[in-house]
Amino acid sequence: MFKKQEKSEGYEGKNKWLNQQFEKDLRYVQLLEDHKQVGFIEYTDAEYSSRVVHADGYVMIHCLWVSAVGKGYGTQLLKKCMDDAKQRGKKGVAVLTNDHTSWTPSKALFLQHQFQLVATAPYDFELLVYPFSEDVELPYFPHNWHDRLTGYHNLTILRSFQCPYVQVATENILAAASKLGLSVDLVEIQSRDELMEKSPTPYGIFSVIYKGQLISFHRLTVQSVYKKLQTLLEGPV
Repeated sequence: MFKKQEKSEGYEGKNKWLNQQFEKDLRYVQLLEDHKQVGFIEYTDAEYSSRVVHADGYVMIHCLWVSAVGKGYGTQLLKKCMDDAKQRGKKGVAVLTNDHTSWTPSKALFLQHQFQLVATAPYDFELLVYPFSEDVELPYFPHNWHDRLTGYHNLTILRSFQCPYVQVATENILAAASKLGLSVDLVEIQSRDELMEKSPTPYGIFSVIYKGQLISFHRLTVQSVYKKLQTLLEGPV
């Protein structure tokens, strides 16, 4: 699946996760041109999604990547997903976006195809949805994001391998923590129920928490992590 970095621990974790999720109807579609991958989309039934969204009956898009814009690659992949969802009698298609990170798909493509913004969450997350009829219930976020942070006082990483870059992100946290003499609690998310209960953001697969505050939900450099943690160490306990 990910040949260029097949020996990477993160990609090994991703491939293991994929093999488990394929049994639950996860779809991974590649777009090829001249035998080269120019794009891909990963989506699944929302009941098995790695996004913290209540969207039973919908398809949830995890990732959509293209090698170049303006060539219609994104439209082709999105159409494939939407056609598949319609054929399987789903209520619609949903996607999580965030303009401040590349770890989620860009919302521009979805707005061009009449997706509608139905909910927002802390840290600039947005939920975009294309319902297939007007009478279906729309997906929604949980509302207790702050409460999910309060129980973590030690430096804690919550993670799942839906994204192969989670391992590198984890290693950067560990490196920064080591410089500051901090121990790290690593929590491997094992199920959808656990994800829905514990994740402090809709992204779900990677969260770093310290003293009840979210440090990050995506990869940071070691230096960025170091500065954030140092600021919290120097502040009031």
